[in-house]
Amino acid sequence: MDNNHIAFVISDVARLYRRRFDERTRSFGITGPQMRALVAIMRFPGINQGALADRLDVEPITTCRMVDRLEQASLVERRRDPQDRRAWQLFLTETAEPIAQELQAIGQSVLNESLQGVDADARNAAMALLGQIRDNLHNVTPHDDRQTQGAVRHG
Repeated sequence: MDNNHIAFVISDVARLYRRRFDERTRSFGITGPQMRALVAIMRFPGINQGALADRLDVEPITTCRMVDRLEQASLVERRRDPQDRRAWQLFLTETAEPIAQELQAIGQSVLNESLQGVDADARNAAMALLGQIRDNLHNVTPHDDRQTQGAVRHG
């Protein structure tokens, strides 16, 4: 298998970025996924639990438990969505604000280190390429994968 395939490289970069971030934030006493949830809620105040689950790429029940723990730690508060009484909107508490800002600063530091030696033109080209890949994947409609499955089965 070719580990230089673009999908594997993207996955490796994301994994290594998360690992480096988690190494620097262990002292916060919350898990990596909880930290990612805090940062997402900071970036999107009022996000609902379903949208947060999508953003974190986890099941809604996992998000619910995570938000429960963050709420118990006084870092997140749930508020009824005025448009949909069945839904909850999520907001950071005053206690969480400085923590989320520090997490964001650590994330920026890791990003800056990862981009050392990469000039602005290369960064812009990489962002354009990754943005196009993301858009292509986001807009793909499901189709018949029998040819692909046959290639895997017989290849």
